[in-house]
Amino acid sequence: MRRLGIAFGVAAALTFFVGPLAWQVLTSLWPEAELTRAWPSHLSGAAYARVLLGAQPFWRMMWNSLVVATATTLLTLTVGAAAAFALARLALPGRRLMLGGVLALSMYPPIATVSPLYLLLRAVGLRDQLAGLVLPYTAFALPLGIWVLHGFFRQLPDDLYRAARVDGCSPLQALWRVFLPLAAPALATTAILVFIFSWNEFLYAVTLMSSQARRTVPVGIALLSSEHVEPWAEIAAASVVSTLPLVLVTVAFQRRIAAGLTGGAVKG
Repeated sequence: MRRLGIAFGVAAALTFFVGPLAWQVLTSLWPEAELTRAWPSHLSGAAYARVLLGAQPFWRMMWNSLVVATATTLLTLTVGAAAAFALARLALPGRRLMLGGVLALSMYPPIATVSPLYLLLRAVGLRDQLAGLVLPYTAFALPLGIWVLHGFFRQLPDDLYRAARVDGCSPLQALWRVFLPLAAPALATTAILVFIFSWNEFLYAVTLMSSQARRTVPVGIALLSSEHVEPWAEIAAASVVSTLPLVLVTVAFQRRIAAGLTGGAVKG
């Protein structure tokens, strides 16, 4: 009976987490003429052909999303790691107040900052430029990165920093040579979260990017719909294709997380 309950729980969890993705894949293969039927008579890849080879530059949107998400992730890790290390290890006055300010920044609703950001980016000539997305994304991702990395740096022994300083390392060298290699799990976790946030963000992308050449994937998928037509198969196909990079990034970083967590488990 216990095994039956465990099996039911596992099946329910898989259905809850995998079910929507499986249904999306099935919808993308569903013939458009049979979308109102309970079950398709056959499966077709026509929706993928229309999305990937159609008039809308889907691959260009994928590239834009990749550039923005990668640049945001790298910038967030660089600035966030330095800021978190300084707040965790250096004797800065008002450290708790600074951390509170970082946390307060993450509480602003995005809709309240769209108009000021639009005016600011237009004034400096970054509206409808990919850099105009990277900077706001980094600003909103930094609180998460700083908090995650700060907590990890605080858990490391104080003797590590003292030993690095005795050996002649500057604070920046201690961060680069000692703390960052040990912080690989936290860096990987932060990178995953920031990359997914940047890849999926819609509000700023649809507001700050006006030309078709600068659109990201979420905006492109949203614009597949028209006033009188809802191409569900194409929307599902585009969603499935745009999800694949997130899956690959997550799998790659999960291996790094596992290596970092188990690296010191066995003494040789």
